[in-house]
Amino acid sequence: MLVEKVVKRNYRHTRIRKKISGTAERPRLCVHRSLNNLTAQVIDDTQHKVLFGMSTLAKEVKGSLKNAGNIQAATTFGQVFAKKAQEKGIKKVSFDRGGYPYHGRIKAFAEAARQEGLEF
Repeated sequence: MLVEKVVKRNYRHTRIRKKISGTAERPRLCVHRSLNNLTAQVIDDTQHKVLFGMSTLAKEVKGSLKNAGNIQAATTFGQVFAKKAQEKGIKKVSFDRGGYPYHGRIKAFAEAARQEGLEF
């Protein structure tokens, strides 16, 4: 069962990646979800470089959370991530949900990042 879920997610992620790629003007915001944490990276696929990355294990996020694996933590993480990305000069991104369904923590992260000013 678990192996089948991973294979299906990887298939969905491959299908998404055929359509989405990051450029210098609009890098790709890739999200990874584990059982206990969220990780997000802003990637420029033309240069094959990670411009900015962060996770719920970062000091700014972890200190204010009791549990990093829920929707409230994803919302807080989205707000902090968007602020830090804008400090680095990143305003527009292409959202790559990584094959995960767009609900729950992924949706909470995306909506919080949009509210803080990231455009996607």
